[in-house]
Amino acid sequence: MARRASKTLTEVELELMQILWKSGESTPDDFQAELAKVGRDITGGSIRKILSILIRKGYVDRRKMGKAHVYRAIVAEERAQGGMLEDILRRVFSGSAAHMVSTLLNSPEVPEEDLDTIEKIIAERRKGGSR
Repeated sequence: MARRASKTLTEVELELMQILWKSGESTPDDFQAELAKVGRDITGGSIRKILSILIRKGYVDRRKMGKAHVYRAIVAEERAQGGMLEDILRRVFSGSAAHMVSTLLNSPEVPEEDLDTIEKIIAERRKGGSR
């Protein structure tokens, strides 16, 4: 059975998007150099294929500059994070934010200072603060 097309980002797509969000614009060579810094050896052809998928998904656009294409994000990082979180909420936690948060808070990976910040965020939300 064929894998369904996803509007959310795969791991490698997210890696490329994080480079774009940090740099503003990048060429395939720029991506390759940034990925090499973290030990990821991805060919230029593979990078261009992933970028074409990101264009099709609506996350990236490109322009011609000399002989190269320059890519830039057209979806803000916060919006992409929100979309991925909504996808996880729906697919993994059957839409239950309480179950998702409970699972997160029961993880030993959440440091005490994050719990304090989370409590402040909840208190602010209850007072009618930002969503």
